[in-house]
Amino acid sequence: MTFKRIAVIGAGTMGSGIAGQIANAGQKVLLLDLTTQATDYALERLQKSEPAPLHQRGNVDLIETGTIEADFDKLAECDWIVEAVVERLDIKRDLYKRLDAVISDDCIVTSNTSTIPIKLLVAEMPLAFRQRFAITHYFNPVRYMRLLELVRGADTRADVMERLSRYNDEILGKGVVPCNDTPGFLGNRVGVFALQVGMDEAFKQGLCIEHADALMGRPMGIPKTGVFGLYDMIGVDLMSDVVDTLGDILPENDVFHAVGRSNNPANALIDRMIFEGFTGLKSGKGGFYREDQALDLTSGALRPRITELPALAQKAANAQQDGLETLPMMIEGAEPHHQYCRNFLGRVLAYAAALIPDVTGTPQDIDDAMKMGFNWIRGPFEMIDALGADVVIKLAQDAGCTIPQALQTSADHGPFYQVQEGTLMVRNFDQTASQLKPVQLPEGTERFSLTRRTLTPIASNRAASLWSLPGGLRLVEFHSKANALTGESMAIVRQAAEDHGTGILIHNDAQHFSAGVDLNRFADFIAREAWGEMDAFLNDFQQAVAALKYCPVPVVGAPSGLSLGGGFEVLLHCDRLLTHANSVLGLVESGVGVVPGGGGVKTTYQRWFEATGDAETAAWETWMQIGYGKTGESPEQATKLRYFRPGHDETVMNRDKLITRASAMIRDMAPGYTPPEPPKMTLPGQAIFAKMDAFMADGLAKGWFKPHNKTTAMEIATIVVNTSSDAPLEVTEQDMFDRERAAFLRLAKTPETKGWINAMLSGAAIE
Repeated sequence: MTFKRIAVIGAGTMGSGIAGQIANAGQKVLLLDLTTQATDYALERLQKSEPAPLHQRGNVDLIETGTIEADFDKLAECDWIVEAVVERLDIKRDLYKRLDAVISDDCIVTSNTSTIPIKLLVAEMPLAFRQRFAITHYFNPVRYMRLLELVRGADTRADVMERLSRYNDEILGKGVVPCNDTPGFLGNRVGVFALQVGMDEAFKQGLCIEHADALMGRPMGIPKTGVFGLYDMIGVDLMSDVVDTLGDILPENDVFHAVGRSNNPANALIDRMIFEGFTGLKSGKGGFYREDQALDLTSGALRPRITELPALAQKAANAQQDGLETLPMMIEGAEPHHQYCRNFLGRVLAYAAALIPDVTGTPQDIDDAMKMGFNWIRGPFEMIDALGADVVIKLAQDAGCTIPQALQTSADHGPFYQVQEGTLMVRNFDQTASQLKPVQLPEGTERFSLTRRTLTPIASNRAASLWSLPGGLRLVEFHSKANALTGESMAIVRQAAEDHGTGILIHNDAQHFSAGVDLNRFADFIAREAWGEMDAFLNDFQQAVAALKYCPVPVVGAPSGLSLGGGFEVLLHCDRLLTHANSVLGLVESGVGVVPGGGGVKTTYQRWFEATGDAETAAWETWMQIGYGKTGESPEQATKLRYFRPGHDETVMNRDKLITRASAMIRDMAPGYTPPEPPKMTLPGQAIFAKMDAFMADGLAKGWFKPHNKTTAMEIATIVVNTSSDAPLEVTEQDMFDRERAAFLRLAKTPETKGWINAMLSGAAIE
């Protein structure tokens, strides 16, 4: 299944990203380009780009570089070669001919093209080459975007497809979606069309770009960048090229052309932006958005940016906070904001349905492509099911769309996804009929967003749910906005510790595990000066994580994405972690002028104390780490902070493997399991407190810190130092909990912390 020697030809953004992900998997890879300057720049970019393409900078050592002319013969040793050169058919064809003369008879060759069909790529190649050729279309940035579109040619062997699929699934951590050899494949065809419709409808309904993005974003389960923000993020010039390319390759009767470049009402505006260098974030000058200004779509002039959400988007945000479905409320009205949502959903959902069965026979492929390639929370067909096919048909008709047969079939025969006898089924189509088949996932893969549909929770509230899994396992799922933790979240954690079954899994299928405790809760406490309520909240949080830690069954935390603040404090009290390779772990509370109050300081100190055996070293390392709010941008980086423990905690490259592997870990730990013994810790005497104070005073004098940074840092010091004596102090776990709460409350009573928290919630700069 694995490959022994892999090469990537083309060291541009995509080629270097693919090579970097192979290196992230711990495998050596050969990266070739025309010049050494190109490959040198690629390696530099891999080490310096943000977000980081590599799990750790040392992974670059696994990438061997060379030039196409000087090192072409090395390709004879390879069993997989990825071509990622410029999107020109003649250059690609010439390269394949050179490869065919050098590579072994069993070497697989794939292209990262997003636009050129296989039948054109290999039209001049012999059958033996065509049988070992496919398209592996990765999405950028390769480390973070889960989708791989795997495209089979007319002659590609089944075993080649299976090998590529398994390697990318199990080793590179990709969600593999099989695609037919059709223009634009799946992700870009639907995703770019959706962006163009969002832009088109903003012009037609007279919306400002801020309101269009706010409506098309989170309320619909689409990233908050919406359309104009995403244009800026990707690059206005690059998006323009993608739209042009799709316009060139799609069939003449495809409705994409109605919103393509020639018919795009923003065409003249985009051309001017590109000419003037306003191509988005990468330009340093902005695009549609420019610092505190934004473009007016009607005049093309700059104006102050609008920060207030439209009422409809705010209403949806409130509904999401309560765990309610938002799509119906987005279309219930005839105001321009409602009409924007009605037309956007009608046009986009009808377009997705029109791709069946010619482009793919299963809605699951399109849904998976949009969720993993464009970070939609739900795919188009899941959205159709949420609204109802009859409703979507009406939206599509009102928007002037032809009704696809697949959409009419759902209206006549039921949703695209249905649960039958505990199994999630999806409607599959051929050219003449449809039938329900089980949802297909690779071996060892489980997505809780799908599994959840077949289950009934043991307990549930607005913020979290407790589920029963096979074998008596329990799963705690956070599902509030950004998975910010509230008292309701921790009530479910406490219930799990009591109704623990054979083991507990802490996991959710959101993009990010948890952004921490809900700051709105603390802002409310501070505004009302409800210090007793704040202390009770913190104490309840501490007792919940303690109950989790000492319950009589194994507990495994299985996070992905951001696991910060209070969310990470929950994970710190699990027996073991199974983290996705892109997990970010850390305690960042000092950034808003408070301290971790749920056992984060305690556990960090405990781990440093156990690792070093020296109280002063443990106190200093903990103080610096918590004070700077350091995070591990990958499990490898988190190891240096004692937040991840190799040999104890584990990592998986594919987040879809988290539940399967974590469940196995719990089963392995269960026989003879006993909870951990309460830790015994010794805090150093107050001499080191003076050293900490001097460090902060020096930094304040040099302008490194704000005054409240010093106040916060010295409160952290009161948790890890015996400030009343030069003698070491023996403390219990509860003592450390109490110290955290006391420091938190003292800081919360300062006007600076109140201002910092309010600034964070409003998106303003912290003064």
